Amino acid sequence: MNLELLKSKLNSHKLIDITGSKSESNRLLVLQQIFEGLEINNLSNSDDTQVLQKALSSSSSSIDVHHAGTAMRFLTAYFSVQENKEVILTGSDRMKDRPIEVLVDALRFLGADISYEGKDGFPPLRIKGGQLIKSEVSLKANVSSQYISALLLIASVLKNGLKLSLKGEITSTPYIKMTLNLLNEIGVKSSFNKNIIIVYPSEISSLKRNVITVESDWSSASYFYSLVALSEIGTTISLSSFKETSLQGDIALVKIYSVFGVETIFEENTIHIKKVSENKKHKVFNLKDTPDIAQTIAVTSFGLGVTCDLYGLHTLKIKETDRLEALKVELEKLGGEVEVTKDSFHLKDITKINNNIKVDTYQDHRMAMAFAPLALKTNIKINEAQVVSKSFPSFWTDLQSLGIIINKI
Repeated sequence: MNLELLKSKLNSHKLIDITGSKSESNRLLVLQQIFEGLEINNLSNSDDTQVLQKALSSSSSSIDVHHAGTAMRFLTAYFSVQENKEVILTGSDRMKDRPIEVLVDALRFLGADISYEGKDGFPPLRIKGGQLIKSEVSLKANVSSQYISALLLIASVLKNGLKLSLKGEITSTPYIKMTLNLLNEIGVKSSFNKNIIIVYPSEISSLKRNVITVESDWSSASYFYSLVALSEIGTTISLSSFKETSLQGDIALVKIYSVFGVETIFEENTIHIKKVSENKKHKVFNLKDTPDIAQTIAVTSFGLGVTCDLYGLHTLKIKETDRLEALKVELEKLGGEVEVTKDSFHLKDITKINNNIKVDTYQDHRMAMAFAPLALKTNIKINEAQVVSKSFPSFWTDLQSLGIIINKI
């Protein structure tokens, strides 16, 4: 499905309900399988979460997670500790090009029986579940936090728990802390001191809290921050349901978008985001803890005609696409001058915003949603727009409710 977004003006003072956090939902679904009796409210309705739900409840010996990278990583660890169960874990062609060797090596070191069915270091995997006999392992600290969280989610069912040593500077710390906080909420004890994480063993029957309500997704909120930033002063949108004490690292949006002149007001479980000023100064952000919002910030800067430097982005090379290269290609089509390295993005100049450009999305939901706010500046076309269902199925409908004119082409 290709969409045409016509140059529009945002309707102010609208309320958008955003589905539960995909990151929280996917962690809790794995824990729900381990700890009987755990109930989850406000579960994400994203494709990724539905894929994980289906996989966890499947009795099949072959599990296909399609494009869901989180599911691939979490299930690799989960099936490793399912005694007397053997599965083939596979995915889309792109998934078969996304490395998983770091996680597999760590699980094998702990005693897991995992083999590659195709190219070494990549899915598909054959996993024979059993008891993991060791309780200590180390990883490079700058790998995807999903590898680390995958290990932490199964750690409490290991006989002696798990001591995880992280070597070097840690990437995406908020996502690691989210995992540990969710474990703590259900009664699993842990510690995180410098680069050492310890998760203590816990009886499956020791569940402390049996109902958890998932907070709405801050990553999804980012696109509305971008819309407000690209609107006139005074424009306001309200979003629910969000907490000022969020576990999600992408709450950093509040601080980051204040630099773009967007104010956030918390009121009970709702946030009101308002454009209060213009700031055309060059922007510099280190996004090592929040890489998922890099595309949104880059496009916001471009739409405002503001140059920027974004750092800490090495994990973007192995996402649904190489997000750094994808950003460069699409922004240059639109009129930007961009440089990228293996871990940084640099918007150097914006001569103009070209009209009626077709933006390719590379089977990446965040590419589609990050570029959509440019409809406030120009006519723009989004190819394969249905990809947003991976994390935000109602995205296009929500945009229409805010006044964005959208046509199928």
